[in-house]
Amino acid sequence: MSNQQPSRRKFLTGAAAAGAATLGFPAIVKAQGPISMRWQSTWPSKDIFHEYALDYAKKVNDMTGGDLRIEVLPAGAVVPAFGLLDAVSKGTLDGGHGVLVYHYGKQNALALWGSSPAFAMDANTLLAWHKYGGGKELLNKLYSSIGANVVSFPYGPMPTQPLGWFKKPITKPDDFKGLKYRTVGISIDLFQGMGAAVNALPGSEIVPAIDRGLLDAAEFNNATSDRLLGFPDVSKVCMLQSYHQNGEQFEITFNKAKYDALPDKIKAIIAYAVEAASADMSWKAIDRYSKDYIELQTKDKVRFYKTPDSVLQKQLEVFDTVNAKKSAENPMWKEIVESQRVFAERAVRWFLDTQVGARMAYNHYFGKPAGKPAPKKA
Repeated sequence: MSNQQPSRRKFLTGAAAAGAATLGFPAIVKAQGPISMRWQSTWPSKDIFHEYALDYAKKVNDMTGGDLRIEVLPAGAVVPAFGLLDAVSKGTLDGGHGVLVYHYGKQNALALWGSSPAFAMDANTLLAWHKYGGGKELLNKLYSSIGANVVSFPYGPMPTQPLGWFKKPITKPDDFKGLKYRTVGISIDLFQGMGAAVNALPGSEIVPAIDRGLLDAAEFNNATSDRLLGFPDVSKVCMLQSYHQNGEQFEITFNKAKYDALPDKIKAIIAYAVEAASADMSWKAIDRYSKDYIELQTKDKVRFYKTPDSVLQKQLEVFDTVNAKKSAENPMWKEIVESQRVFAERAVRWFLDTQVGARMAYNHYFGKPAGKPAPKKA
């Protein structure tokens, strides 16, 4: 055939394409390659919390075989820690890792996911309420009410958080009067009700504020994070156990438009990766926190004390007052606490009736006589 004549292959290919167009067949679109997402956490890069964010991203990246690639930046890389929700909602970031309590200024009821006594629920029980007791639907309703364009996945149950770091041990509720104290969320109202002058600061700013005398005391979260953030450098007294944040968990957020555009297969992987990361985080926390608890005592010479029962009781009483006020002011608050209360009454009763206490067995195996009263020092 002459070079001027079209080949039979080209002729047939062109005819097939024209026929498909005439009959309205869908065009075959070539894959565009991996989907990339840029995230930010609300944690400094050295904090174990940022490590948890990286752990989740790796699970998704591995499980999708690289079809979705999440890059996680530390706090402040794009926006300040307290600006994460706005950044994800607007699409400045594709997603993020933080805690719901950091959005307290947007809608105070968001802090009910962990920043309260939670009607005696621990973090794992509160997550059970979220998934099976109506919490997920209430959170979606809450975000919709403030125009937040996000898809939220609470996960990662945190152990009970310490009362905090102090210049000297707390012995009674009145010790909080006039104390310059750092906390966040509903705990702001709680400790103000106990007489403290509260300043809400993100994690990376707490220790410098104590060092400069802007704070007298502060709480953050756990032995590992507190040690990495430098608390032992500014205080040698830590009070353990508190009701201010005994049921907190983390939150993974996606920009809703970006999430909705994902294939169903990847959405399913995201959801199951949340649950896998939640379990892994709680196991890692037990391992790392217990090691750093020992290091704080042996290397950093920190003295730990149990928070007096009188302080714990005062926290519950103040929260009741805060709860009544917020319920009267905010219908969403009232709806959420009523839902939590119904679930907690059933679930916590079951837990208390069935779960054996650990103290007797621990004392039996590790040299302390069973039944001996716990010393004041933790």
